[in-house]
Order: sequence, then structure tokens, then C-alpha cells
Amino acid sequence: MKIILLGPPGAGKGTIAKALMQLDGSVQISTGDILRAAIAAGAELGKQVEAAMAAGDLVTDDLIMGIMEQRLQEEDCQQGYLLDGFPRTIPQAEALKTMFAKLGEKLDCALELDIPRDVIIDRLTTRRTCTNCGEIYNVKFKPPKVEGICDVCGSAIVQRDDETEEAIENRLQVYNQQTAPLVEFYRDEGLLVSVPTSELETVMAAIKERLQD
Repeated sequence: MKIILLGPPGAGKGTIAKALMQLDGSVQISTGDILRAAIAAGAELGKQVEAAMAAGDLVTDDLIMGIMEQRLQEEDCQQGYLLDGFPRTIPQAEALKTMFAKLGEKLDCALELDIPRDVIIDRLTTRRTCTNCGEIYNVKFKPPKVEGICDVCGSAIVQRDDETEEAIENRLQVYNQQTAPLVEFYRDEGLLVSVPTSELETVMAAIKERLQD
């Protein structure tokens, strides 16, 4: 199973990816996680992308394509993969199509989570992340047992720099300008599956129906 997950920041792509992975052992590939790991490692790559990520901006296509081509050839991708946060632009989608041809791969579908803007802003401004293990919390719906402390590993949980209201507004503007056109791109390719919710049962039913076609 090879699926692209589409939708604005905070749409629930990561949560849906984890559920889809249970269908056939596919691996989730999140460019955000890859880049944050580079920042945490203090590598030169991390220095290049840290400012852009903190502001909610996109990193360069050359950087992303290099990361993804290397990642898709790793052993755990042989069972299939779910691309979370990539591609983000039409040029990236076109480059990915070329890459698939080069690697002999075929995309099953592009799954769009079409979530209202006000829901997204509320989700992200109330989200908190563990600084050590990456566990996600929400101060409204999933608070930690002890305020500011991760239930899993006991480390501090914080609001990420790119999840302040100002950064979120910027991220949504970037998404609408550069990433939303991917919906039409994949619709034209005959690969789009659009679901107006991130409710797990509804999304899973839609994707299973697509895979059975």
C-alpha cells in the first residue's frame, strides 16, 4: 500500500497514518519527523531547516526530494508506505511521479482530509509535544496526568514554535497557496480520495473501498 496523505496542518494525518499502518504493515514517512530529528541531532541539515520550520515555512524542494528518494529505498519501505506531509507542492508531486517511475513504484491513492480551518487552529494551539519521546497531548482533550510532564517518559512537554497562533496562520496560508492545489493534481490523476472528516471509522472505510477497487 502506497498512499499520500493530504490535508492542512492539524488535519489528523499522523493519527490516520498510524491506523492505516495496521492494515498491511506499511510504514509512515513523515518529512516533519525527519527534519525535526535532524534539528535535534544538531547536524548541518538541521541548521538549514530550523528557522523555516519554526516559522511554518516550507523547506526547499531539493532538500526534500533528496531525503525522500533515500528514505523510500530503505528496507522497511518494501511493505509499503504512507507519505505524511509530502509532497507539498505541484513541483514536488511531479518530481515524486518521476521518482516512482525511476524506482518502479506505483501510487495507490492520495487521501485528502478536508478539515475546517477553525477546527485546525483549535487543535494546534492546544497541542503539546514531549521534548524526549514525541508523545502528543492536547490541553483540552488529552492532557497529561501531571501538567507539563509526559505520561510516557516523564520529560517536559511543550508547545512547539510552529504551533503558536501566529505560526499556524502562516502555515495555513502557505498550505492554501502551495499545497492545496495538490488536491486537483491528484484528482486529475484519478488518485484522489477525499474525506470531510478525520473520524477514524469513516476514513478507514473510504480507504478500504478504494483499495478494493
